[in-house]
Amino acid sequence: MKRHQQTRKFESADTEVNTLRRGLLLVLVLVSVALAVHEIFGENGWMALRLQRSQVEAIKHQIQDLKRQNDQLQKDVQGLKSDPRAIERYAREQMHFARPGEIIYNFPREKRAHSGSSFGDNSARAKK
Repeated sequence: MKRHQQTRKFESADTEVNTLRRGLLLVLVLVSVALAVHEIFGENGWMALRLQRSQVEAIKHQIQDLKRQNDQLQKDVQGLKSDPRAIERYAREQMHFARPGEIIYNFPREKRAHSGSSFGDNSARAKK
């Protein structure tokens, strides 16, 4: 009889240990899943890193475009400082100056992307 009672105690202890192990395993799995979700979707997680990288690439492209525009504008300024033809072209296209005897026709502008140069207009000139 004692042996039977001792066996039950050991079985009961084994069952409690197995239940405790299962509980700890469940807690470890849940903590691991929570950490994985946080690493992927958290404030500084993988998804946020992807978004930041794409934003950095977009800003790099924007910087390159602005550098090209700046280079073109510097060329335009240099031309306006030294080239009489560039000065005349600017005066005629941007300020709508005309030579004696010229008539300037202005047509409505179409909205379009910036071509990189500050010169250029949709106006037509005709000589009398």
